[in-house]
Parts: sequence; C-alpha cells; structure tokens
Amino acid sequence: MEGLSPEEWTAVRLSLKVASVAMAASLIPGIAIAFLLERRRFWGRQALDVVVHLPLVLPPVVVGWFLLIGFGRRGPIGAFLAEQFGIVFSFRWTGAALACAIMGFPLLVRAIRLSIASVDRKLEDAAGTLGAHPVWVFGVVTLPLILPGIIAGMVLSFAKAMGEFGATITFVSSIPGETQTIPSAIYAYTQVPGGEGGAMRLTLVSIIISIAALWLSEWLARRVRRRVQA
Repeated sequence: MEGLSPEEWTAVRLSLKVASVAMAASLIPGIAIAFLLERRRFWGRQALDVVVHLPLVLPPVVVGWFLLIGFGRRGPIGAFLAEQFGIVFSFRWTGAALACAIMGFPLLVRAIRLSIASVDRKLEDAAGTLGAHPVWVFGVVTLPLILPGIIAGMVLSFAKAMGEFGATITFVSSIPGETQTIPSAIYAYTQVPGGEGGAMRLTLVSIIISIAALWLSEWLARRVRRRVQA
C-alpha cells in the first residue's frame, strides 16, 4: 500500500490537533460538572444532567446545526465573539474542536462521575476532621483516587473526537487543510472513483491511533493504581 499523501498527512495532523484541543478544553469543566452531579444536590440538577448527556442521544447533525445557528457568524454567540474578541468558530478548525468537545463531553463526565462515586467518603471525612480545607482534601485525597476514571474519560473523549463526523461537517464543513479531519477525508474519498486506496490508508491510520490511545490509557491507569495503593 502506498504511503500517505501530503493532503492525507494534513488530515491526520489536523485530527490529532482537534481531538487533543477538544479533550484538553473539556477536562476541567468535565471534572467540575461530574463532581457537582455526583456530590451536590441543587435546584436544576436533573436539568443539568439532561443537558450534559443530550449529545449522546441527539443525532450529531442536529448538534452541528445548533452550533451553526448559535456559533455561526450570524448566530447570537458567534457574532458577539467575532465582534468583541475576533474569535470565529464556523468553518475553522477551532469550530471542529468545539463540536468534538461537545460530542465527547458526556463520555468524559460519565467516566469521571463513576470514578467519584466509587471513592470511599470516609477517607475524605477523615482528612476533613484533621482540619484540611475541602480544596486540599479534593487535591490530595479525592483527585488521586479518581485519576483512573479521569484517564478513561480523556481517552473516550479523544476517541470520540477522532471519529466525529456528523457535527463537524455540519458546523465547519470539510475544507482541506482547515477543517477536513480523518473521517471527513475518508468520506470525501468514498465519493470519488478510485478513492478506495486513500480511504483505506486513513482508516488504518485511525485504527492505529485508537489502539495507541487505548494502550497508553491502560498503561497510565496501571501506574496510577500502583501509586495509589503504595
């Protein structure tokens, strides 16, 4: 099989950048919302839970359409950001990262929330009775215990971003070198005669990246568990 063409390498690099930015941007909000949903009782908690998990049940094209009308150049949020800060999401790689972050956010929150639920509250209570501040308790006791769940959520978010197609192509289209990620490049190849070779090459690259991400996740999780047990 032939090597990747320059255009295919561009799609691979763009996919990695979009997935990494989407995962990183989702991490802190994901931890905060997972902690709120699992540990706090407040008015509107069920509504927040529904909103967070809505991208899992909505068709990706619908999510992309909502992003387009909200964050597009003529949308209320998009127009404000463009005029006040010069930030543009529609038909830019940053818009692809935003779409991927939203689609992967429920998976990230779910994994972290399950990890928080498994923490023994007695350990946190013991640290609190010794006079530790709640922020210190979270950073020293809770955070190390939920690290495996955080890692799992990051991998799920990254994998979802690498494979996202419907929301991104609806929101930012498939512009070579700007918004054309691996899935949209594969789709473009399937629409032209003789494009099977390019589609197969990018499919294999996508599989390799996914396997590498899973292996790294398992390796990091094992190291974290050993440190926590020690």
